[in-house]
Amino acid sequence: MALQTCFALSTQAPYHQSNGPISCFPKTLLSISLPKASLFTGNDDPRPLSFCSSKRKLNLAILALIITESLPNTSKTILAVELEQLQRYTDPKEGFTLLVPSSYAKVDKAGATVLFEEINKASNNVGVVVSPVRLTSLGEFGTPQFVADKLIQAEKRKESTKEAEVIRVAERTGHGSLQVYEFEYKVDSTRGGMKRIFSAAFVTSKKLYLLNISHADKPENPLDTQTRMMLEEVLHSFNTA
Repeated sequence: MALQTCFALSTQAPYHQSNGPISCFPKTLLSISLPKASLFTGNDDPRPLSFCSSKRKLNLAILALIITESLPNTSKTILAVELEQLQRYTDPKEGFTLLVPSSYAKVDKAGATVLFEEINKASNNVGVVVSPVRLTSLGEFGTPQFVADKLIQAEKRKESTKEAEVIRVAERTGHGSLQVYEFEYKVDSTRGGMKRIFSAAFVTSKKLYLLNISHADKPENPLDTQTRMMLEEVLHSFNTA
């Protein structure tokens, strides 16, 4: 399902506070269960995906070496391959950047600023939505835990949701002391079954930047360690360009 109405203030209404923070993000954001759309190919894409530079590949190789020192030999090899399968995407118009799995294809989706889907598995996707807001930082909206609580409440209100649970809430600093919130949660719904969701959000220049990473996490086929680590790299890479 979607990470959507926890940030729900119309951008046409002025921001204000009464007894506490109020919702300030647009009502409809990016759907987690995204229907498959037509692929961008050739020169039709005005914002092409830029592949890793040699310097970035070297940095990832070093990172993989550091992380995998404590892992068994088989896990070391697999993780190094996973990290090498990430490539950087930068949106010069909206001014954000992130890493994307090379096995994902860029697709067209109404309402999404950019969306990447795993080939032949569209329910596994990485998407970004950029929307105008009345805030100058996420702190004006609330703490990371406050946002996480609103997020889960919004998920549980959906008719298709059977279960929703927050796994992790974090805050990190991005470029220029940017305040970035990160969330991990799981959702079980009648549309797509069990999913693991990783999200990150920040506000800059009166715009909300929201990253959603959705991946199947069913009991019979749970999210494996290597894929999880790769998706976490994508999560942590989300920043201003």
